[in-house]
Amino acid sequence: MSTETLLKTPLHSLHLELGARMVPFAGYDMPVQYPLGVMKEHQHTREHAGLFDVSHMGQIRLSGANAAKALETLVPVDIIDLPVGMQRYAMFTNEQGGILDDLMVANLGDGQLFLVVNAACKEQDLAHLRQHIGDQCDIQPLFEERALLALQGPAAVTVLARLAPEVAKMTFMQFKPVQVLGADCFVSRSGYTGEDGFEISVPADQAEKLARTLLAEPEVAAIGLGARDSLRLEAGLCLYGHDMNSDTTPIQASLLWAISKVRRTDGARAGGFPGAQAIFAQHQEGVSRKRVGLLPQERTPVREGAEIVDAEGNIIGSVCSGGFGPTLGGPLAMGYLDVKHSALDTPVAAIVRGKKVPMLVSKMPFVPQRYYRG
Repeated sequence: MSTETLLKTPLHSLHLELGARMVPFAGYDMPVQYPLGVMKEHQHTREHAGLFDVSHMGQIRLSGANAAKALETLVPVDIIDLPVGMQRYAMFTNEQGGILDDLMVANLGDGQLFLVVNAACKEQDLAHLRQHIGDQCDIQPLFEERALLALQGPAAVTVLARLAPEVAKMTFMQFKPVQVLGADCFVSRSGYTGEDGFEISVPADQAEKLARTLLAEPEVAAIGLGARDSLRLEAGLCLYGHDMNSDTTPIQASLLWAISKVRRTDGARAGGFPGAQAIFAQHQEGVSRKRVGLLPQERTPVREGAEIVDAEGNIIGSVCSGGFGPTLGGPLAMGYLDVKHSALDTPVAAIVRGKKVPMLVSKMPFVPQRYYRG
């Protein structure tokens, strides 16, 4: 795709002004890094606060008395009892139990839900919603109207509270309308780095003013997709299209925690979402492969697609995400392994340029998460 045909976020000119190296990502021209460099951007986010442009993500509003009940027919998550002012991680599943996309769902109250979906999936997600529940609630895409900024790191609350003091009282996964610099924003205390922080949905025409104001604060640096990836990998968080897809179920992806108890086999509202029976069967009978953490025992980074073998050289899986963890101080990876090799500390090896790199199956997250739970 040529640069001319790539979509641009409302902060595109600001990225260029800041000296970002731009790359195509999910159909957008996006900053992969700034002059600071990926390693320093990563560490700056862990130690201070990083500002990410995530406006390529899809924001969608559902409204109507039946919105929660309708959405619950498409996800294995408790939406009906989601408290006002809270958000929850969810997944769209298909009839085979595969994951069509993962998303965040917030309850705005008054029959309104606010969804954030992945950039590469947003058009198909919108079509999916319209096809299955378009007759039960109003579905309003906000793709052009709103931008999305993520302010992440231990100093994020100090910085944002200077502009909107009420955010200091929010806890992890809370979501609320907040006025920031006179703009009508939606703020959630969540993110994709394993750190405390916020995601700020802001009207597109006011995004640059907000970004410049945040970047003017001494604690804040602009952070690109490169560090976003290393931060989320250290936190053990999945990236759709890499660590899960429509051929992967939540059980295989080690995401059972994301299936609400009320929607499980013995729950009060068991099933009722696409692929429920396949997912329940896997939960009860087990799966042949699952996502695990992997720690290379040498300094060689192991990348996505590398085959994983056992001691005899038999292929037992493959890496879905991998790289170097600046906070961890070494390489790290996630992969799908045959279940019989998935116990913690099991020795395996990845094939990198024809050579075996020894690895151990590891717990996740690789770096402790520091969400603010109050």
